[in-house]
Amino acid sequence: MVHPIFSVLVSKPELVMDHVAGYAALAREEASTVGGQVARCAIAWAIAGVCGLVFLILAGVALMLGAVHEFSWMLVIVPAALLAAAVAAAMAARKRMPTGAFTELRSQLDADAQALRTLGAR
Repeated sequence: MVHPIFSVLVSKPELVMDHVAGYAALAREEASTVGGQVARCAIAWAIAGVCGLVFLILAGVALMLGAVHEFSWMLVIVPAALLAAAVAAAMAARKRMPTGAFTELRSQLDADAQALRTLGAR
């Protein structure tokens, strides 16, 4: 016995193509939402890395200048500002991604699978 999906595939392929196009649109919509969050996270990590490296460079320069010349608070404040920026960017990057990503697509796939199971049971 042939599964009913095959008879639909043969007799009305445009219905299947419309259904697949709907899946593609839903996946694209949900991926754009998650993709923006992933991009923001990557940018935050990049900012944290750059600020961390500049902090290390300026802290080294401040140590060398402090050893040669007299102490100045600017030798502490400038590297500390970059360290604070690096920590803030790292904290922003560590925010959790939403757990509800692709839930609509999953529920649609589950509904279609259930419909195919009931059709196959007939």
